[in-house]
Amino acid sequence: QAHLKESGGGSVQAGGSLRLSCVASGDTYTFVRMGWFRQAPGKEREGIVSIYRSSGAALYADSVEDRFTCSLDNDGNTMYLQMNNLKPEDTAMYYCAASDKAGLWYRVATYDYWGQGTQVTVSS
Repeated sequence: QAHLKESGGGSVQAGGSLRLSCVASGDTYTFVRMGWFRQAPGKEREGIVSIYRSSGAALYADSVEDRFTCSLDNDGNTMYLQMNNLKPEDTAMYYCAASDKAGLWYRVATYDYWGQGTQVTVSS
């Protein structure tokens, strides 16, 4: 059994920055990749970045590329999301996820483990 816990959300003005963290615990050795998803009110959960634990290579959604950076710590159990130049449309609940299988990186169904989320609110 593995567990994920996010932190670092908050309220900022447009153009500001936040850094989210996700700590994985338990049986994390099976994880192939980790990722960040977000869900705004009334919208579907969307994948914004996925990172491979073995290489640290990351894939980004077009909406966040060049503004967000995802990274892992040395043991691969803590994932970070540095968010710069935040926009009001980035307002959402942000979820950490992990997968131990292959699949499309941006699909919710690819991931087996989820955190409870951390709220990010960007005001104009």
